[in-house]
Amino acid sequence: MPLYEHVMIARQDLSSTQAEGLIEHFSTVLTDNGGKVVEHEYWGVKTMAYKINKNRKGHYAFLRTDAPAAAVQEMERLARLHDDVMRVLTIKVDEHAEGPSVQMQKRDDRERGDRGDRPDRGDRPDRGDRGDRGDRPRR
Repeated sequence: MPLYEHVMIARQDLSSTQAEGLIEHFSTVLTDNGGKVVEHEYWGVKTMAYKINKNRKGHYAFLRTDAPAAAVQEMERLARLHDDVMRVLTIKVDEHAEGPSVQMQKRDDRERGDRGDRPDRGDRPDRGDRGDRGDRPRR
């Protein structure tokens, strides 16, 4: 069966248990139609880049599924009809990534990430157009 990843955004005025209930609801829709949910994650309430239906924030949920196309179409159809779901994005993938998604990894791990292509502050070359700054402490 094909592999899919889904991201859903639910209204901000739902409680977190109601938002997680939506994940369970759409998971059962997929399993009833012959698919299976490999993994699901609740990302929490996040601020969106622009308003959707007069909402600035939304509950984000992520699902990794192994389901036939008919099951995915039925889940998307029901999500569009559901009043609490604002957006659904479905992507067909070749394989599921191992471990947690990028959103669930620790924030400081992403900030410390591999930046081998950027020089460290101490390794910057002299610009020449600026005078000597002395031995001031870094902030």
